[in-house]
Amino acid sequence: MEDMEMKEVIISARDGYSLTGTIFQADNNPTQTVVVINAATAVPQHYYKPFATYLAEQGYTAVTYDYRGIGQSKPKHLRGFQATSLDWTLQDMAGVVDWVQSTYQPQRLFMMGHSYGGQTVGMLPNADVVDALITFSAQSGYWGLQGGNRKYSALLHVYFTIPLLCRLYGYMPWSKFGSAEDLPKGAALEWARWCRYSNYFLDDPTLPLERYKSFQAPVLAYSFDDDNWGTARSVDAMMKVYSNLTRRHLVPAEVGLDSIKHFGFFRPKAQHLWPDAINWLEEVVPATQSQPV
Repeated sequence: MEDMEMKEVIISARDGYSLTGTIFQADNNPTQTVVVINAATAVPQHYYKPFATYLAEQGYTAVTYDYRGIGQSKPKHLRGFQATSLDWTLQDMAGVVDWVQSTYQPQRLFMMGHSYGGQTVGMLPNADVVDALITFSAQSGYWGLQGGNRKYSALLHVYFTIPLLCRLYGYMPWSKFGSAEDLPKGAALEWARWCRYSNYFLDDPTLPLERYKSFQAPVLAYSFDDDNWGTARSVDAMMKVYSNLTRRHLVPAEVGLDSIKHFGFFRPKAQHLWPDAINWLEEVVPATQSQPV
């Protein structure tokens, strides 16, 4: 286990928007491996701190960040703030990759994406520098693929709740209904529209979907048996765009947990699962096979 330090940084998105990120740096990182953690929709970066700390303790440099309009990257007021879900990928995620490349020139660049954060990596304009990707509940958001009663609440939200509340407030006030972050209006409406499509955003002809064809890095996609927002079939429906794919579906009782659901993998109670992700990365992209940039 390595000693670790944590520091806050400002990262420029591709269009110049300032994002707040956090670096979890191992004191001794001879392999120069960087892991970028992409958050789920409306989830601030601090949620991933325990997992990022673990990565640093294993000798990696981990990077977390908030998309524009979320967490520490949001303006004082969301009403009138212009941001879309696509901006989170093509501007923010891509900008973080640029920053990592210029700051560290890593021998290996890995990405880990939770839900939305794993869905869109293949659309990045600079995805060719990503050596491997692990996704967690990175599902098709189409409401009809969700499990249990989640299907009907999703139907209600994407057709009625989100459009109505965005009109009333000028943003999506998720925090009034739970612990999730509020969303910029443009991001919320775009996401809701995608969730009404049977193939999610793969039915959106305005997106650079052709980039998925050239994304050849190995991908490990996790799904969890008790996750009604990321059912196995919804994850399969989304992950079909990645050609070099390994799938793992975990049943909580079989891995020593009462539940995992959509968020549980990153909680400390699931830390005994974390070495599996690291071992897979080291197997598919050993440090000795990667050359410095």
